[in-house]
Amino acid sequence: MSHFINSESNRISATLLNSLTVEWEISAGGGLFKQLEDNLLDLLKEPNKCYIMWVSNLVALVLLATSTSAATSASADKVLSNHATILADNSANLAFSLYQNMAKEKDVENILISPVVVASSLGLVALGGKASTASQVKTILNAAKVKDEQLHSGLAELLTEVSDPKTRNVTWKISNRLYGPNTVNFVDDFVKSSKKHYNCDHSKINFRDKKSAVNSINEWAAKSTDGKLPEVTKEVEKTDGAMIINAMFFKPHWDEQFHHQMVDNRGFLVSRSYTVSVQMMHRTGLYGFFDDKTNKLTILSMPLAHKKSSVVFIMPYHLEPLERLEKILTKKQLDTWMGKLQQTAVAVSLPKVSMEVSHNLQKHLGKLGLTEAVDKSKADFSNISGKKDLYLSSVFHASAMEWDTDGNEMDTSIFGTDKLKNPKLFYADHPFIFLVKDQKTNSILFIGRMVRPKGEKMRDEL
Repeated sequence: MSHFINSESNRISATLLNSLTVEWEISAGGGLFKQLEDNLLDLLKEPNKCYIMWVSNLVALVLLATSTSAATSASADKVLSNHATILADNSANLAFSLYQNMAKEKDVENILISPVVVASSLGLVALGGKASTASQVKTILNAAKVKDEQLHSGLAELLTEVSDPKTRNVTWKISNRLYGPNTVNFVDDFVKSSKKHYNCDHSKINFRDKKSAVNSINEWAAKSTDGKLPEVTKEVEKTDGAMIINAMFFKPHWDEQFHHQMVDNRGFLVSRSYTVSVQMMHRTGLYGFFDDKTNKLTILSMPLAHKKSSVVFIMPYHLEPLERLEKILTKKQLDTWMGKLQQTAVAVSLPKVSMEVSHNLQKHLGKLGLTEAVDKSKADFSNISGKKDLYLSSVFHASAMEWDTDGNEMDTSIFGTDKLKNPKLFYADHPFIFLVKDQKTNSILFIGRMVRPKGEKMRDEL
């Protein structure tokens, strides 16, 4: 018996000590793991005495591991509350109304906005506002029947859910800050509530020293995005109003990576007379695909690494201004397209993207109904400062986004099979619209368009 225990203890101890990870040391199981490790060492010295104790602790450890795994799984599968679900759906509607409003501007090329973050900024406006200054937010979000506390907790729940890096395996840094003039005194209750629900920081700034104000804002944005977003604005108004700033960096990770060696330089047609050189990446795989012959568009859906969201590309057959596509782009139309997607072999060619876009949404939100908050004579933000001395002078929504070849390992089992025969072609060498759509919450994390990627102008063809 002693010989059996000795041999078994040596084999099991070596196996277990190599397989149990450091994660247990920092989790609820850490203490038990340390005790088990001590028992193993004792077992090698006094096998008969410690064998039963060691087995008991091993069983306890396995049970704890099972319960911890179940708890993690339950957390990952947590269902959104009713009011968070309503706000997720309504923020998706906001995505299209805001996008279409912005797309009408003649001097705007690339667009990149996060509707769920915009909705959170609107929630911040409602938190700081009183009377109709606050109620206009609910009108824009189509949430008139949602109670104030449910509005704030629901928006917080939604943003926490979709930006969780552990369950979604994306890089998404989000920083929010409310800047007020030097004369403002922030009310403590507002500071606490805005931090709790919207993770919003607060700062006073001298808007009359424009150069210093711009430098301060841009330095904060660069720091909060690890340098990915070096500039939010080149200029600020000399104002006694308040300013909301969102600074973000987003990098999706594909469910199946592109091969890093299948990247080359190609031309991207900005217009018929202007082409830029971009790095184009290529892969063939099974994706959601729909060829809309009526509207002369192709729709491609590529899942991200966590499979809870996907990037949806909408591209005209040929180079053309996106105005025709944008006129029909609604949530209802998107839902129709998504319902027609078929798993199809697709040869995909996408430009590697690194884009930084900053929008001042103040006037766009005003056109959607946020009229009082931006009007100095009507705004009531006494929840912020204790008196009616503020209005919303700017809402800067600044984002940096990258996508490249990174993702999960390829599924090589389908290579050389009939599944990849005669693939459709999705060759993104001209302007397109894209969305990051979350399946679990049905919200839209980002919506944008790529009109002019970074790249040097190519020589005009003769």
